[in-house]
Amino acid sequence: MSNSLINEKSPYLLQHAENPVDWMPWGEAAFARAEREDKPVFLSIGYSTCHWCHVMAHESFEDPQVAELLNRDFVSVKVDREERPDVDAVYMEVCTALNGSGGWPLTVLMTPQKQPFFAATYLPKDNRGGRLGLLGLLTMIAAKWRRDREELLAAGEEICAWVSRRRPLGEAEPDQAFLQKAVEQFKASFDEEYGGFGAAPKFPSAHNLLFLLRYAALSGDKAARRMAERTLQQMFRGGIYDHFGGGFSRYSTDREWLLPHFEKTLYDNALLALAYTEAWQEGHLALYRQTAEAVLDYCMRELQSPEGGFYSGQDADSGGEEGGYYGFRPQEIRQLLGEDPGRHFAECYDITEEGNMGRSGKSVPNLLLNQRWNLLPEGYEDFRERLRLYREQRAALPTDTKILTAWNGLLLMALARAAWVFDDPRYLAQARRLAGFLRAYAFAGEEPGSLQACVYGTESRFGARLEDFAFYALGLLELYQADFHTEDLVLAAALAEEIPLRFSAAGGGYYMTARGAEELLKRPMEKYDGAMPSSNSACAVLFDRLSRLTGAKKWREAAEEQLRFICRSGESYPAGHAFGLIALLSAVYPTRELVCVAEKPPAALKSVLARYAPELSVLLKRPGDEALEALAPFTREMRMQGGKPTFYLCSGGSCGLPFTVE
Repeated sequence: MSNSLINEKSPYLLQHAENPVDWMPWGEAAFARAEREDKPVFLSIGYSTCHWCHVMAHESFEDPQVAELLNRDFVSVKVDREERPDVDAVYMEVCTALNGSGGWPLTVLMTPQKQPFFAATYLPKDNRGGRLGLLGLLTMIAAKWRRDREELLAAGEEICAWVSRRRPLGEAEPDQAFLQKAVEQFKASFDEEYGGFGAAPKFPSAHNLLFLLRYAALSGDKAARRMAERTLQQMFRGGIYDHFGGGFSRYSTDREWLLPHFEKTLYDNALLALAYTEAWQEGHLALYRQTAEAVLDYCMRELQSPEGGFYSGQDADSGGEEGGYYGFRPQEIRQLLGEDPGRHFAECYDITEEGNMGRSGKSVPNLLLNQRWNLLPEGYEDFRERLRLYREQRAALPTDTKILTAWNGLLLMALARAAWVFDDPRYLAQARRLAGFLRAYAFAGEEPGSLQACVYGTESRFGARLEDFAFYALGLLELYQADFHTEDLVLAAALAEEIPLRFSAAGGGYYMTARGAEELLKRPMEKYDGAMPSSNSACAVLFDRLSRLTGAKKWREAAEEQLRFICRSGESYPAGHAFGLIALLSAVYPTRELVCVAEKPPAALKSVLARYAPELSVLLKRPGDEALEALAPFTREMRMQGGKPTFYLCSGGSCGLPFTVE
């Protein structure tokens, strides 16, 4: 028999709709029922491509004994963290405070008034290795709720007070010293041998690499560039990269980038495609372009909806086996490619009889042991495609078909950048199609303020959060640089206008949720970057970009204010704000703004755009473009001279004499 989740849209919630647990979706109905029946709430937060979420579901939530306890003594609530990142952020902060770390599945016990008194991540069904299992926990809490609930209520009040307390900001200023401190922190945690930062598990965190690439270009710090490049190369060599189908898994379980958790997320692959594209811009190393294109091609092939939006990600599990879709045995390779070619190919990609995927005996393809990894034999591209097609015959990877506005904004950035950097009309067409999808389906009305966070098929839901406005606007700015349609710039500015109106906080920075959104335990605010850049970091970059493109004082002041907030809130760990520090680069190093007045982009402009110049912003003003003049008033008097494309180069708040090109 189905539970209440059967009426939901989220693939993750629907995965639990046939559980014997009487799940309810997050909402007032669930908490009203808990209060009416005088029961504590059992909250479980996860997402559809999460391996350990599946493990806990199979062990516990499909188990009649666990379901009996939950249904008798608790009101059980399921949340998709990608659908409700605000709810997840609040209770993940509780989990981290109580345990020192967090993760998914997230398990929280709370009062009907939403006050948590217990939080943990994955729990086995039974006690294991001295660790309390779910059955024991539920039995203990149910008894305590009946006989001694004052202790639980007191714990809940104490936790709420701790989470709600105001933390003082530091005194750091947005200056060169703050940038340098961030870079030194990256250098201190850099893995010289394998790239990346810190010990296992290792996350790609492409926004860190984007910052280092841009910092190196502007400062001349070769060590910063080397850290970024070493990481990009080693990730490509490792099993975290899908050598046959393109795309990256979410993180590596080891230091070497060999064995990943195999789920793939849209946001990781969008940001990594952008990082590899930027790395290619300076030096034109073929590996970076090939990897960026393979990642984007994977997204277009595996994650694109019929209408043009992009799904959230793909599962780690296939046929009940984590990573089973990706592993190979040597005999499979030989049978498909022929005895000798197959043997050499398997050796090249470390596909061995012993395997490297544990007890399965399979190997995840990688190039970590191949000393000639950047000079593979001719014909291997065809071999990889044949193996990809062969792999498609296996149990299909479940795909989360939820379309998230913020994540699609990130992919719009990557597609648009690839379009103008690689001069590839295929990526421009895809970027235009994605932009059209978001304009058609991500809004509940005509105004920018009607933006929604999720699209299921063609139905939009959930009022947009800060990340949706910020990343979507950044995607539009990147698209503007690809083909200079003023309406993209206009919409990006309109979305940015909504941010201070909806999300501003009295102490600086911006909340995750808009004014008037559901009241939670606290109004969450993302400060530090995580697996994704924080929405506050994204705002700093957005305001800086708009300031440089429009010359408007309000955007310059907004960028300066946001940078002050980031530096003061991240005084002890600047490296935790790497994406936001991209905006600080504009404050510390000289910027240049180029305006081209022409009927269409001339060849000379394309040559300029092909160079890696993170300090440069470019506008194309077509004669009679009143919308651009309204948005960027400093362009009003700029005209074509002699009927030829005319360039105006500005720096430091002033523009030089115009010059023309043929």
